[in-house]
Amino acid sequence: MNYDTIIIGGGLAGLVAGITLQERGQRTAIITTGQGALHFSSGSLALLSRDADGNTIEKPLEHMDSLPASHPYSKVGPAKVGGHARRVKELFERAGLNMLGDEDTNHYYMTPVGLFKPTWLSTVDSAVSQTPDGSGWGKTAIVGLKGFLDFYPGFIADNLAKNGLKCEVVALTTPELEHLRKNTTEMRAPGIAKIMHGDALERFAKAIVAAAPSAETVIIPAVVGLDGQKDVDALRRFTGKNVICLSTHPISVQGVRMQLALRRYYEKMGGTYLLGDNVTAGYMDGNRLKAIDTANLGHGSLTARNFILATGSFFSRGLVAEPDRIFEPVFGIDVVTEGDRSDWFKENIFEEQPFVKFGVATDNGFRVKKDGKTIDNLYAIGSILGGCNSLKEGSGAGVAAVTAMEVADCLADK
Repeated sequence: MNYDTIIIGGGLAGLVAGITLQERGQRTAIITTGQGALHFSSGSLALLSRDADGNTIEKPLEHMDSLPASHPYSKVGPAKVGGHARRVKELFERAGLNMLGDEDTNHYYMTPVGLFKPTWLSTVDSAVSQTPDGSGWGKTAIVGLKGFLDFYPGFIADNLAKNGLKCEVVALTTPELEHLRKNTTEMRAPGIAKIMHGDALERFAKAIVAAAPSAETVIIPAVVGLDGQKDVDALRRFTGKNVICLSTHPISVQGVRMQLALRRYYEKMGGTYLLGDNVTAGYMDGNRLKAIDTANLGHGSLTARNFILATGSFFSRGLVAEPDRIFEPVFGIDVVTEGDRSDWFKENIFEEQPFVKFGVATDNGFRVKKDGKTIDNLYAIGSILGGCNSLKEGSGAGVAAVTAMEVADCLADK
C-alpha cells in the first residue's frame, strides 16, 4: 500500500500532523501501538508555562526568543510558533473540541490536587481561572462520589483554602454509582462516564442539587462527557449551576474525549488509522526511507514519499533506556545525550533530570539523523525530540502540536 505520508505514532503530535496533511489533500496513514498519552492528559495543554528559573510565564510568545537554539520552538522559529498554535486550536474546533484559551496569554487550570498551573488551552468544562486562585467562582462546593477513590475532595479543599477560596465538601451517590461500586475496576472515571447520560445523568444532577443546594459553582470529578461536551452542557442545565469537571488521576475523561475526537475527525477526513500495530522493519535507499513493514501486515510493505516519527519519549517507548545506552528502537536513529552514563540522572528525583532533555538528532527542519547522516524523508515531531525539559517548563503539548504543524506544512507542499 502506498501513501503520501506515513506517521508512526497516534498521539497528539501524530494526529495533528495527520489531520493537517489530510486537509491539505494528502493520503496518509497513522500506525500506532496504543492510544497515545492523551488518555493521561488533564484536558489542559501547555505551550510554555515557566521560564528557566521556574517563574510563571503569563505571555508565552514573548519568551520564545530567550529559548536555546536546541529547543524545538527555536527550530520552528519564534515568529512562527504563535501562528501554528492558533491553527492548532482551530483544528481542534473543526474536530468538535471547544477549547478555552489562546496562545497570547496563559490562563490557569486546577490540577487533581487543587493547585493552579498556567496553561495554553483547556476543554470548556475544565476547572480553569484567569487568576491563580480560582477567584470569581462564587459560593463553591466540592462534590465527591461515595466509593470513588480517584478524587480527594478534602485535600483539594485544603489547597484551595490556602489561596483564599473556601469550599463546602459534600458527598453523594446514585443507584447507578452504587451498582458500579460492586466492581472496583468499573468505579473509575471512564467507567462512570460511560453510564452518565439520559436518566442516569438526570438523577446525578438531582443528587448534586440536593447535596449542595446553595452553591453557585460545584466542582465534580470529571466523570461526565466521555463522548463529547453535550452531557456536561446538559448537567449544567439540569442543575442550574456552574458545573466544573476536575480531571482525576489517569485515565482522564477529558483526555480520552480529546483522543477520540481527533481520531474520528482524522478518519472522517479519509485518514487510515492502524491501531495496535508497530513497525518491524524499515528499508533504506541511500539517504531515503522507502518502505516499512509492520507486525500486523506481515510482509505487505507500506511505501510513502515521506515518513514522520511521532512515537514519544521514554513514557511511550519512543526512546528506550538500558543500563549502558539510550536508543530509538524503530530505526536506530541517533540520540543526543549529554555526558557520561553517570551524568544522565540525579539521585534526588525532585531535581531537574538531565535525561528529560534527550531526544533524537535532527536538522533544523526536523529531519532525523542516522549514523551522522540526514535521512531526507524521515521527520521527527513531538516529545521524541530533545532540547527541552517539557516537565519543568510546561511545554510538552505545545511542542507536540507546534512541531507537528511545522512538519505537516513542509510536507504538504512536496
